[in-house]
Amino acid sequence: MTALFSIASRVVFETSVLPLLHLHGEVSGVSLDLSSRTGENIPVMISATARGTGQSRMTQMVLLRSERRRNFERDLLEARAETEARLSIAQKQGELREQFVAILGHDLRNPVAAFYAGIRALSRNPPKDKKAELLQLMQGSVHRMERLIENVLDYARERLGSGIELDLGVGDLEPAIRQAVEELRAVHPDRDLKLSLNIGHDVECDAQRIGQLVSNLLGNALTHGDTERPVTVDAVTFANNGLKINVCNHGPQISAETQKRLFDPFDRGDESNYRKGLGLGLHIASEIAKAHHGGMSIQSDEDVTCFTFQMSSGDAPGRD
Repeated sequence: MTALFSIASRVVFETSVLPLLHLHGEVSGVSLDLSSRTGENIPVMISATARGTGQSRMTQMVLLRSERRRNFERDLLEARAETEARLSIAQKQGELREQFVAILGHDLRNPVAAFYAGIRALSRNPPKDKKAELLQLMQGSVHRMERLIENVLDYARERLGSGIELDLGVGDLEPAIRQAVEELRAVHPDRDLKLSLNIGHDVECDAQRIGQLVSNLLGNALTHGDTERPVTVDAVTFANNGLKINVCNHGPQISAETQKRLFDPFDRGDESNYRKGLGLGLHIASEIAKAHHGGMSIQSDEDVTCFTFQMSSGDAPGRD
């Protein structure tokens, strides 16, 4: 009898169905597979009753083919898994939206408060040197708000499917990088920023977007780097549209686990030392790199952390 079943069903029949028949005298609705001569499994539903004892014991068994039921059950399981996956995505998106609003509100509140404080202080007609200091602080607050808004808008465009838009050209790369560095140098006059440019080859790229990438990487380096040691920006071009930009700081080492998710939106890295900022700057930098068919990488040890953008030779946008 058991030879009719597949190997797995044979085990179920011998270890479950037969003991139940012996104890209760009946079983119903057991799903098993018969094994055909060709080795194909044939799904069946089995109901059985056992009456009598000893040699007079008789067992009646009914087998009904159940392909449709098996398929229906499989479809139900697949539908349930799909529904659970959609629900999980919706919950994560809801959490993401709440987190986004909370972080954006928190990050905008500080520069707005600092800007209002500067206005109040200027209204009291302070000395000339104090006025210059206040204006510099207010400029820094405006620049920080501007970067937050730019990153949020880029992230929104990316989520809506527009992606990072590029305005490709040749020749404006060096001014764009210099401007990005000088803007942050003006905001952080007490920090040592070292810029090294070796732009010996023309590169087809969106210079303003590359400037935004440098600004985001540099802003991240200034936030997390050692304030007593320099932050460096090195940019070099290669033949055939090659470009490499390194932004390095002497902040805490970033663990390998944190590095894996550092370019994810709203990720603030290790919460113990990397919680400043909206968490979009590195993500937008990564998206700009991808739009240029390039990539971002990180190297971090106990002394120095470097973020590197590289667009390999021949990988210019539109050169598929």
